[in-house]
Amino acid sequence: MKIAIITLPLHGNYGGILQNYALQTVLKRMGYFVETITFPMKRELPYWKMPLAYSKRIISKYILHRRELPILCEQWYNWTYPLLLHNVLAFIETHVSRRCVNSFVEIGEDDYDVLIVGSDQVWRPKYFGHSIKDAYLGFAEDWRKVKRVAYAVSFGTDVWEYTSKQTQKCVTLAALFNGISVREEAAVTLCQEHLHVNAKHVLDPTLLLNEEDYVNLFKDKPLVMARGQLLTYVLDETPEKTRIIARAAEHFNYKVYQANSRYEDKTAPLRERIQPSVEQWLKDFYEAKFIITDSFHAIIFSILFNKPFIVIGNKERGLSRIDSLLKMFGMEDFMINTEKEMDLSRNFTIDVQKRDSVLQTWRCISLNFLRAELQKA
Repeated sequence: MKIAIITLPLHGNYGGILQNYALQTVLKRMGYFVETITFPMKRELPYWKMPLAYSKRIISKYILHRRELPILCEQWYNWTYPLLLHNVLAFIETHVSRRCVNSFVEIGEDDYDVLIVGSDQVWRPKYFGHSIKDAYLGFAEDWRKVKRVAYAVSFGTDVWEYTSKQTQKCVTLAALFNGISVREEAAVTLCQEHLHVNAKHVLDPTLLLNEEDYVNLFKDKPLVMARGQLLTYVLDETPEKTRIIARAAEHFNYKVYQANSRYEDKTAPLRERIQPSVEQWLKDFYEAKFIITDSFHAIIFSILFNKPFIVIGNKERGLSRIDSLLKMFGMEDFMINTEKEMDLSRNFTIDVQKRDSVLQTWRCISLNFLRAELQKA
């Protein structure tokens, strides 16, 4: 059986890459042929748009004095991003089976037996780079032979962000799915209320693999040893988050080191924006004594590697998925929203026995969903 996965772009997002790697690994272990649909990283501006686009950029930069991207930003992107991501792309090249297309219309009805959408915030309109209907397999709407499955898809939030037009179209497309599963409780309700379909709550793909699976990815690599004890993986820096980290470092007498670069900060020097490898990222989590983050997948690897952690609420990227994950493991008090809420005197130790029991139960639920849907194909 041939399976294609539709997910968010596999670029500089460690969680996005690892969830896809994990889902592929699980499916391959089940004996299936699987590949992820990807698109070229190269950006191009159509010739007919150039005069107006360049004129606007020149006015913005030299007359309005706004600090923005270079006038020839497409050329700048095509030169810089392979440099910034070369460590990450090496992992993708080695560990992720892909099919690169320029458009979804290049995929034929006879190419695959099953199309799987997921995971990550692939059903969040502002995150899915193409038309949201393609995240619901709109390009395959008229296909009759292919099976459609959504695995651990996420809206990222408990608020419905679709326009009425998007909702109307996605209701039609969601009804064509053979099975739908989501990775947070709130998404079950959103599917019922807005898409009029039932959805199964399952694990994010990264949690389907165990600690050893990830350790095997880096254990024989010549990587940098831990540069400290308190690891931070912060996607959206703020002065308050900086204060929280500094206060924790002082309390525990730990040296701070970062798992990520300043990749998303377009004002930073290029050398400070080069992302570490996926293997280095995993090793940093594995060797940390304590972790502070605002990332969903950083929480997952803190739990898998049995690391005490604090998660700082990140409303901009969505809290419902984090709330649901922490509730699953009974770790709601590991999250704070402000510095005032931080109590460093409390016990941050993870109850390993409870964690393993939760994982065993939810892995069974999640894998049973996948097996059942694929056996129908």
